[in-house]
Amino acid sequence: MSRSTDPGHFFQTDASESIRARRAAKSGNKYGNPIVLQSKILSCVPDPFSSAAIYIAESAGCVRKVNIETRDTTIVYRGPSAPVTSVAVGGNGGAIVFGGCWDKDIWSWDRESGTPGRRFKGHSDFVKTIICVKTGGIDILISGGADKKILVWDTATGERLHTLRDKSDTMMALQDLAIDPEESTESEIILISSSSDPHIRRWRISLTSAEQILDSEPETEAQNNTIRSTILEHETSVYKLRFFGDEEDSDLWTASADGTAKCLSRAKHWTTEETYKHGDYVRDVVVTGDWVVTTGRDEDVKIWDRATGKLWHVYDGHYQEVTGLLLLGESKVASVSIDGTIRTWGLSKPDLEKAKKEAEERQIDEVKEEKVQPKTGLLTAEEEAELAELMDSDAE
Repeated sequence: MSRSTDPGHFFQTDASESIRARRAAKSGNKYGNPIVLQSKILSCVPDPFSSAAIYIAESAGCVRKVNIETRDTTIVYRGPSAPVTSVAVGGNGGAIVFGGCWDKDIWSWDRESGTPGRRFKGHSDFVKTIICVKTGGIDILISGGADKKILVWDTATGERLHTLRDKSDTMMALQDLAIDPEESTESEIILISSSSDPHIRRWRISLTSAEQILDSEPETEAQNNTIRSTILEHETSVYKLRFFGDEEDSDLWTASADGTAKCLSRAKHWTTEETYKHGDYVRDVVVTGDWVVTTGRDEDVKIWDRATGKLWHVYDGHYQEVTGLLLLGESKVASVSIDGTIRTWGLSKPDLEKAKKEAEERQIDEVKEEKVQPKTGLLTAEEEAELAELMDSDAE
């Protein structure tokens, strides 16, 4: 017996029915010049060899390379039968594409041919985030899972080098990993991790050792130099970590389920320097010299003026949660969503001015349409005819 997957065939609350209707009405919009794919996009990374291409992880169980300029799929990396949550490019000369999967494994493929390679097995729950880096002359892969573990792998041999857990056992499912570009050296990397709890943790990793970094509070804040094992600047889950700034002066930017994106100052011992109140779960944040861009569950891509901290414009096009952002130079940003689309948005002043004007004009048109909508009566045509007949008979 066949079973329907159409949500309209199942019981739904008024709220869920309203959301479904809104998304259906919004799904045909062309804002952001969408590249439409057939499955949910869960994450994205830039192509290290081409500024025109990106790699995306899909719920359909594949990784896809897409050329943003030509709008074509260059290659699809297949194999998993479960959603691929994360993607990274690394290995010797960047020759391997890696995909973290719901099946608890990390899949790998030859970047040029798409031929499947080694599967990295070690997590006991979903793989949530992966990142590639080189240390001690060896290409390594670092993965974080819903099993609350960080695993470090040799990409050439598949050997698991280290398993990292929080010393206090309070770390929840991993959400993101980032490499500190300033403190890392050729022989040792400083890894930053975020998870479903509000704490951000730091780790020191080399080929032969790995440990959690326990910081001392500055004497100006605590006379006794108390130990601080984590960075705590958010109220709940931290979904994204990104370093932005000059090579010798980069700060840590974060996106959180508490509805904010923040700049944590390196000079101020990773305390909050700037806060941007997006308003709903924030999934990602990217930064240019002039703008801060945030996005998340509310489907909006918000552009903030760095000079004033004020909201400058809201790009409205996605009709489901936005899961990632990528800068395309300084003048464009790409967004990906579980609505299955990749959209691009201008960040130059002329592009933003034009977008603001067009949005204002659309608002005016929508208000006019609402005003000219004919009022619908409470009676049907048949009931109105029957009432008119009764009125006539009363008059006689």
